Amino acid sequence: MDEYRLLTNEEINILEENGCTAEDWTNINVADDFQPTYIKNVNFYGEIFMGVFEKNIEVSNGFVRHSGIRNATLRNAYIGDNCLIENIGNYINNYAIGEECCICNVCTMETTAEATYGEGNTISVLNEAGNGNVILFSGLTSNLAALMIRNADNRDFTAAIRGIVKDDIERRERDKSTVGNNVKIVNTTEITNTHVSDNCEINGARRISDCTLSAGPEDNVFIGSGVICENSIITDGSAVLNGANIANCFVGEASQITNGFTAESSLFFANSYMSNGEACAAFCGPFSSSHHKSTLLIGCMLSFYNAGSATNFSNHAYKMGPIHYGQLERGTKTASGSHLLLPANIGAFSVCLGKIANHPDTRALPFSYVISDGKDTFIVPGINISTVGLYRDIRKWPRRDVRIQSSRKSMINHDWLSPLTINEIIEGKKALESMKETAGEDTPFYTYNGCKISRNSLERGIRLYDMALKLFAGEVAAGYDLTAEGRTNGKGEWCDLAGMLLPKEEERNLVNAISNGFLRSMADVEMFMNNINDHYGEYLTAFTRDIIINQLGAEEITESCIEKIILQGNEAKKEWISEIRKDAEKEYSMGDVEHAVLEKFINQLEAEQ
Repeated sequence: MDEYRLLTNEEINILEENGCTAEDWTNINVADDFQPTYIKNVNFYGEIFMGVFEKNIEVSNGFVRHSGIRNATLRNAYIGDNCLIENIGNYINNYAIGEECCICNVCTMETTAEATYGEGNTISVLNEAGNGNVILFSGLTSNLAALMIRNADNRDFTAAIRGIVKDDIERRERDKSTVGNNVKIVNTTEITNTHVSDNCEINGARRISDCTLSAGPEDNVFIGSGVICENSIITDGSAVLNGANIANCFVGEASQITNGFTAESSLFFANSYMSNGEACAAFCGPFSSSHHKSTLLIGCMLSFYNAGSATNFSNHAYKMGPIHYGQLERGTKTASGSHLLLPANIGAFSVCLGKIANHPDTRALPFSYVISDGKDTFIVPGINISTVGLYRDIRKWPRRDVRIQSSRKSMINHDWLSPLTINEIIEGKKALESMKETAGEDTPFYTYNGCKISRNSLERGIRLYDMALKLFAGEVAAGYDLTAEGRTNGKGEWCDLAGMLLPKEEERNLVNAISNGFLRSMADVEMFMNNINDHYGEYLTAFTRDIIINQLGAEEITESCIEKIILQGNEAKKEWISEIRKDAEKEYSMGDVEHAVLEKFINQLEAEQ
């Protein structure tokens, strides 16, 4: 609707009879087909634009009401066609509102000249007291945020990526003060300097200030009762509900913050679920979850993570302030009552139990149990490979991705045995074998980075790591053509950008392309990252060829070599399934599960062989 006219004298008379007033009736602009019938008890200030009010709109499932404006004060407002706006306790000031919106029982909606709408704010993640290392904007993904954090000390990269983000924000073709089409805002106290995109709903919130609610075309954002959001971005099917309180946060891609959860300077990506507890300076990557009131996530980087009740991270290791932080690599869990004193780095798919105060670094011992009583810390290397918990976890995550296909921005690789974890397994296996050789086979406990490993645990860890290595190689050999020469840059180090697995060399290429100005826009960066992700299979093939030759003793990759690797992999898989079955039967023998549950699980295991 681009053309407007002034009110006729007859229309002004009708509006005044309906209880309306205007600071200046000549500042009221209306659509050609405007009818004043449904405008009652409205006070107009400044410049006003209004569309038509000729349709019913749905205010609740199956309940429709006629559009119109009643009991409201408007100043410098644009109202699209067929909106229902009523019972505005204070005023709507400097807002452009789209078509067929329902805005009822709201106290104040206002924008001011200095508004940022939460876009472009820089926050400090992990190091709570550090300089800002992540820029909040609607297009942020877990992968890009992880890249920002990993390369925060690279001045050229940081300057370049901030310039790209700034340009991306400025290029957005929308009025930042706009409420989009088909938006519902009801029973809400205050909305200040907030952009609300099409189809979003705010119902019962206390205050939404300096925020952007950015929904995908099929994936709306929902803000529920008692919520306070400040300086934050909420995107693509995410929800903030039930008294949650967030400030300086990003909540994206079907994530949910609910039941009084509080968060500050934190990131939540792709199917994360946070309830009751609190987070500060936390990076919660894909599938991070916390359900309990007594849980504090602070100064930590997580993904595919589950927090047990009363999990507590401490970033005040000494007296220099909250400067410490740590990483729990993908798939790690913390048991109920666990306390991790940062700095600490925990290897992938591990489980932390007890009060761990000696700042362990177990990245070279993935799939481990890390257990402490506040004094001695014990590691049980590789034990989680053989547990029912891991078996269930690696199958549940792909099924629990509830993101709409068109809104899947963060790239998530679900492989549990991948070049990332295999590199760690190889390093861990070498470390265990070296300890055994150096300290001897009769040593009751071995020492690793200040932690203790029992002799039995060390022996079992070597065996489990060897089994996992053969299982990985066998599965890749069965699924890919390893006999054909291809890329070589999958060899060597790999990294995890919060869900995206890639060779370290490709991360360096990406960082250099941004730093040197080769990538000039967010579209360029996304295309470069998508290209890396699309070639995962080729990198994986190059990595596996190298592993077969350098770790599994093959002289060259031939058809007969591949057959042998696949056979070894099949045997390793049988061993793995057998270990998991033993773990399930052990749990049954403790009286923790019913026999029918055990039987169903074993049938599922047998179907895998």
